[in-house]
Amino acid sequence: MFSKILNKLKSILGKKSISKAEKSKKVTKNPKSSKNTKTSKATKSAKSTKSSKTTKGKKQEVKLLIESFTSIPGVGAKSAKAFYEAGFKSKKEIVSAKDEELLSVPGVGINLVKKLREYNL
Repeated sequence: MFSKILNKLKSILGKKSISKAEKSKKVTKNPKSSKNTKTSKATKSAKSTKSSKTTKGKKQEVKLLIESFTSIPGVGAKSAKAFYEAGFKSKKEIVSAKDEELLSVPGVGINLVKKLREYNL
């Protein structure tokens, strides 16, 4: 009787280990799904590369624009960034803007507006 129980346990334990091995084989047996995954990953990485290139280009463009704003006397890095965020896209737009528009930009005070009025492009 004890030997029958032992044999059943061995067979059950043996089947469980086999079923685990079969499951792992099934996962590695599907080369089609892994190929699709590889191609989809490659496609995704190509798309992300394109979007990162445009993002990098735009970031570089913004950085250059903000640096050009700092060439105006009295405009530092913070106020140049504030001008950009307020929608100004060139030095000419900043200089030709009305006083009210300039004062509505955060960090821009009356003294900076006076300096801008004295500045000639």
